[in-house]
Amino acid sequence: MSIPTRAAGLDALDDFVPRAGRAYARDRNLDLGPSRDNVSGLSPYLRHRLLTEHEVVAAVLEDHTLGAAEKFVQEVFWRTYWKGWLEQNPEVWRRYRLEVGELLSGELPDGYEAAVTGRTGIDAMDAWVRELVDTGYLHNHTRMWFASIWVFTLGLPWQLGADFFYRHLLDGDAASNTLSWRWVAGLQTRGKTYLATASNISRFTEGRFSPSGLATTARALDEEPFPSRTAVEPDDVVGTVGDRAGLLLHEEDLEASSLLAERPDLVGEVVAAAVAADPGERSPGGVSDAVVAFTSGALADAAERTRDASGRAAQVLADAEPGSVVSWARSEGLDTVVVPYAPVGPVHERLEALRPALASEGIALVTVRRRWDGVAWPHASRGFFPFREKIPGLVREL
Repeated sequence: MSIPTRAAGLDALDDFVPRAGRAYARDRNLDLGPSRDNVSGLSPYLRHRLLTEHEVVAAVLEDHTLGAAEKFVQEVFWRTYWKGWLEQNPEVWRRYRLEVGELLSGELPDGYEAAVTGRTGIDAMDAWVRELVDTGYLHNHTRMWFASIWVFTLGLPWQLGADFFYRHLLDGDAASNTLSWRWVAGLQTRGKTYLATASNISRFTEGRFSPSGLATTARALDEEPFPSRTAVEPDDVVGTVGDRAGLLLHEEDLEASSLLAERPDLVGEVVAAAVAADPGERSPGGVSDAVVAFTSGALADAAERTRDASGRAAQVLADAEPGSVVSWARSEGLDTVVVPYAPVGPVHERLEALRPALASEGIALVTVRRRWDGVAWPHASRGFFPFREKIPGLVREL
């Protein structure tokens, strides 16, 4: 299991960089078991921004040309694309959250318990469930096979599958997880489904699995239309920083130094720092012990690395409830709490609840969005392929 520190992430990046070029392009779709030297293993670090997309892409392009490392760079930008797309279509997230709550609070469909406990009788699925639960990780190609079998062979609601992943994946985030499941089901790209086949699974697991009885057809699911997309907020900093500003990190972004380096006007004004998270917000059913442990470790690491103007380490708050944050801000005499911008998802919802609680105490909440997101997200208004055409230009600009 990944070690939840920035230092471990940097070690993993250094180890992977030599393999990020043509070797990655050739072997990335193979799932050969736990060693997985053919992929980076960086996703849990990127998901919590213990490492940033900027530094990962920059490190790879120091050793490889963009042409040689194109496939890996695209994988990093897939995460950015999904976030930007959901930012412009937040109702997709809201509806998913509502539907998950309704499904989990009602009578669960036949086959659900067998699926999430690895008792479907499909050897590949049952092995993947055990791996996900034990490690908090699945190979990306395997995630697609899993989702396809869940929806089209087992006939289970995609929302419950997405929720199962979200509760267990160390790298699970609202955009990548929700929209990838929608894509498999034929909702994200309307009418285009992804059908897992035994031959494909056998080929890319080199014969480890060749499941029988899989669905041979996949009719795209349907849904009520969504509102028109909304534009990405043009400003990277929203709000005015007062005389006594505190920095509050959360599980979407735990790398303070590079965040503040993008805003030199804030550096030196941070008189107090804190970190807070609630990974259980991912699902009404809670999250795995592995997700809780990774998030807690990442918070502790971020707290030690993050110092205020007087050199004090950041305080780890007991919880992420508005009352805890307000109490911290009052104890430090703050007039402003600065937070990294949280994209659409549970942390964004939490910050929206925090804003009026702080305002009632005369404390402003100021959000700081990284330039990477502010530049790239507006291009995620259509499918990935138009976005992919922008990647070389985005790399040059960012």
